[in-house]
This record gives sequence, structure tokens and C-alpha cells, in this order.
Amino acid sequence: MWGVVKVKILLVDDERRIIEVLEAYLVREGYEIHSADNGIDALKKVKTVTPDLIILDLMLPDISGEEVCRLVRKESDVPILMLTAKSAEDDRINGIVMGADDYLTKPFSPREVVVRVQAILRRVKKTEKVERLEFNRKKLVIDLIKKDVTANGDSITLTPIEYKLLTNMAVNPGRVYSRMDLLEKIQDEGMYYEGYERSVDTHIKNLRKKIERDSRQPDFIVTVFGMGYKFGGVLDAANAPV
Repeated sequence: MWGVVKVKILLVDDERRIIEVLEAYLVREGYEIHSADNGIDALKKVKTVTPDLIILDLMLPDISGEEVCRLVRKESDVPILMLTAKSAEDDRINGIVMGADDYLTKPFSPREVVVRVQAILRRVKKTEKVERLEFNRKKLVIDLIKKDVTANGDSITLTPIEYKLLTNMAVNPGRVYSRMDLLEKIQDEGMYYEGYERSVDTHIKNLRKKIERDSRQPDFIVTVFGMGYKFGGVLDAANAPV
């Protein structure tokens, strides 16, 4: 995806002028651009184009960008850069909680969009090549090939659900996941799951007991009150992808 093959970007905005300007800047940087001016068309192109990144305006004429984001997140972890005229802090936080990787308010500079796109893609490129994650000076080590987890020097056994919760969060440190996000991650892996989204709390509690030194003051699975959870571990410098 990252070699000679062009990175595909899907632009979703009902303002033709914005699409034209952003397309001109992004094509100049070597990206392959596809566009949609409404939510329904955007969802169709997510499946047919399989973009490597989506630039998504929240104010669309049919269904909202928030709903598009939610539906995309049910099927894919494709990076999403949200564009919006809303500048309130709650709106920005809500965008990130819904699954956006970055958030940019209008009016914006096309050059800033390009820089944000490049930054997101660099992060994704690093994550794709990772086979082993080491956090907090090897206090938590995840071998993504062998599916082994070591916490505080001890090899630990995780249930399939616990392992999937941990790895989905660990490869995106700092990203906030709602309970429904995490529940959908489990279900999308083809696993049978009973219960409501609040049942995720039980799995998180059990996971903390296994990987945290103090589950009451966790270093790794951190509660974001009113929103959900995020991974708070710091990737070891020697283990950081290059």
C-alpha cells in the first residue's frame, strides 16, 4: 500500500469548491483522490474504493458525517480526518470519541490539511509494520505474531476477548474508545458475544487485574469519564517503529 502504489484518499464534502481545492493540493503530493458529496455515496465508495484515508465533512445533505463515521467504524479502521464548521470543545471531543483520528475546523488552510494527512498516514504506516509492542520500559510487552503478552515480567494468559480488547487499544494509544466501539471490535472479529455494551466494563476490569500493577490506578487501560477507555501506555523508544 505504501510503496509504488498510490495512497487512496476519499474526500467527502458537499461543497464542490472545497473538494476541488483539496484535490488539487493532494494530487500534487502524489495521492489518488476519490470524492463524494453526500453520505450515502461516501459509504458506497468506502466499499468500492477501499480508501487508505477519509477526509470527512460533518455537514452533509442526507446523513450526517457523524453517522457516516459511525457506520464506517463498524466495518473498518481506515483513518478519518473530520472537517467541520463546529469549533466548540465538546464537538471536537465528540468527533474523536466517534472514531476520528484527527479534527480540523473550518476555515482551514489546504496546506494544513495536507500536513495532517501526512501525519496520520505516517502513524498508520508505522503501526502496520509492528510485530511487537513494548510499553513503559517493557512493563507490558505484546507479541502480535505469537499473540503472547507479558506484564511486569510475567507471562500472562488472556481470554480471546481480553486479548482483542488490549491489542485494538494498544495499536492506537491515546485514542478514546466508547464501550460500543469496543463491543463492535469484538463482534466484528466473528466472536459470539452475549450481553450489553456495559458488559465491556467487566472484561476491562479483568484485563486490568492481569496487566496493571495497581488496577485502581491503571497505567495502560485508562478510563475517560463519560466517554469510555483509552490506552495510556508509552511506547518504548527502542521499540518505536521507524
